[in-house]
Amino acid sequence: MQLNLGTKIRELRRRDGRTQDNLAEALGVTAQAVSRWESGGSYPDMEMIPAIANYFHISIDELFGYQDDRDKKIQSILDSADKILTKQGFIISNGSLTDDVYDCINMLREASEEFPNEPKILSKLANALHMWGWHVHGAHAHALDDSGVYHDDIAYNAKNEYWQEAVRVYERILKCDPTPDERESTIIAVVNLYSQMGEYEKAKAIVMQQNPLRISKEVLLPKATTGEEKEKAEAYRIMNLLHCLGNAIINTLAMRPALSLSEYGKDLYLAVIKVYESIFADGRCGDWHVQICLLYLQLAHREAHGGGSMEKIMEYFDMAFEHYKEYDCIYHQLEKGEEYAYSAPLVSTLKEGKGDLSTFSENFWEYELKAYTKEVLDEIRKNPKYAECFA
Repeated sequence: MQLNLGTKIRELRRRDGRTQDNLAEALGVTAQAVSRWESGGSYPDMEMIPAIANYFHISIDELFGYQDDRDKKIQSILDSADKILTKQGFIISNGSLTDDVYDCINMLREASEEFPNEPKILSKLANALHMWGWHVHGAHAHALDDSGVYHDDIAYNAKNEYWQEAVRVYERILKCDPTPDERESTIIAVVNLYSQMGEYEKAKAIVMQQNPLRISKEVLLPKATTGEEKEKAEAYRIMNLLHCLGNAIINTLAMRPALSLSEYGKDLYLAVIKVYESIFADGRCGDWHVQICLLYLQLAHREAHGGGSMEKIMEYFDMAFEHYKEYDCIYHQLEKGEEYAYSAPLVSTLKEGKGDLSTFSENFWEYELKAYTKEVLDEIRKNPKYAECFA
C-alpha cells in the first residue's frame, strides 16, 4: 500500500503539472521527502494524508486507490434497488407495493450509513420511503369550503412516518454535493412532500431560490446551439414544456372534482390529449403513451361517474388500452437492448434508451378497474381483447 500511495502521488502530481518542489512547499515538507514517498522509500505521516488529498482535490479513498471498490459497491447497491423499485411501475397507490420494497428500504438505510454523503444512495432511499408512505398510508385530501376545491389533508399526511423520514433524507441530499440533475429531482420531490404535509414555508423557501422558467436550460439551450444540436434542444424544450403544461391542467382539474366532471373539464382533458397527439402525429408517442393512456382512463371514469353513455365509456377505455399496449411493446423493446426513436417532425431527433422508461405495475388494471360499476366491468369483460386486464 505504501508503494501504491507513492505511485499515486506521482501520478496526481504529473496529472496537475506540479513539481516535487511545488508539492513540498504546499505541504511544508522538503522536496527530498516527496521524492522518497514517490520512490517507495518512505511514506507520509498519516496526519498529512488529508492535506495531500485536499491538494489534489480528491478524496482520501481515491488517494489510496479505494475509489474503484467504493464505486463498484455503490453501483451494486443501486442496481439491486432498481430491480425492486422499477418493477413496481410508476403509479403508486395505497396498498399497491410488495414487501420487497420495504426490504429494499432497509438495505438502503444501511447503505446510507456506510456512504452518508452519497447523493445517489440517499436519493434511492428517499424515493423508496416516498413510495412506501403512499403504500402504507396513502394521501388524504378534502374540500375546505364551498368552492369544491380539494386541499391536502395536512393533519393526516404530516403523520406519515415514512414521508417524514423521506423529507429528512431529501434535506440531507441538498446538504451534500449533488449533481445538478440530482439536485433538481430532489427539489421537485421535497417541495411536493413539504406541501402535502403542510410545510408550505419550507416549500416556498426552496421554490423562491430557483430560476424562473424563462432562463431554464430547456428554454435557453436552443439559443446556445446550432445545427443538429439546436434541433435536438428544440425537441427537448417542446417535450418538457408539454409535460409542464399537461401536468398543470391535469393537477388543477384533480383538485376540483366538480370541474373535472363538467363538460368544460371533459373538453380540457380532450384538449390536452389533442395537443399530445398533434405533437406525436404519427402515433409514435414513446413515454407519452402512458400520459395519454391515463388521460383517456380519466375520461372513462368521468363518463362512468357522471352518467355518461356506455358507448362513450368504452370508447375512452379502448383508447386507453391501445396506448397501454403500445407503451408495453416499447418497454419490452428497450428491455431487449433495442432503441426507440421518435419520428414525428418536431421530435424526430429524440430517442429513448434502456433505463429511460418504467413499466406499468403488475396490479395496474386491478386498481384501475375498481373505479367502475359492475355493469361497466361486465361490458369490458365481453371483449376478449381486454382479457389481460382481469388476469
